[in-house]
Amino acid sequence: QVQLVESGGGLVQAGGSLRLSCAASGTIFSINAMGWYRQPPGKQRELVATVTSGGRTDYYADSVKGRFTISRDNAKNTVYLQMNSLKAEDTAVYYCNADVKTLRWSSPGRYWGQGTQVTVSS
Repeated sequence: QVQLVESGGGLVQAGGSLRLSCAASGTIFSINAMGWYRQPPGKQRELVATVTSGGRTDYYADSVKGRFTISRDNAKNTVYLQMNSLKAEDTAVYYCNADVKTLRWSSPGRYWGQGTQVTVSS
C-alpha cells in the first residue's frame, strides 16, 4: 500500500505565504506525476499544479500562476507547494496526489492524501 501525508496547512493573513508538503511512503517502485488539487468551501475540487517525475512543471491553474510554485524531491518521495501572496479565495482544503508504481511491471495507480486546510483571512 501507499500512503500520502500532507502537512503545512494553517491560517494565514492575506499576502502571506505557506509551504505545503506531501510525503509518499509504503510500497513504492517509482512515482510518475505528482500534483496538488484544492476544494474551496461549497465548490468542486480543482487542479492547482502538477510536476513530472523529472521535476518539470506541467501545469498551473491560471488563478495561481506567478504566486504558487510546485516542486518535488525524488529522494524523499515528497512534493511541495510554495504559496505566496495568498488571497482569501485561496482558502480551501488542499490535496496532493501521486501516480505510483508499486512494482516494476505494474501500471501506476493514483493515490491521494487526506487533505490539509488552508485558510486565508482578509
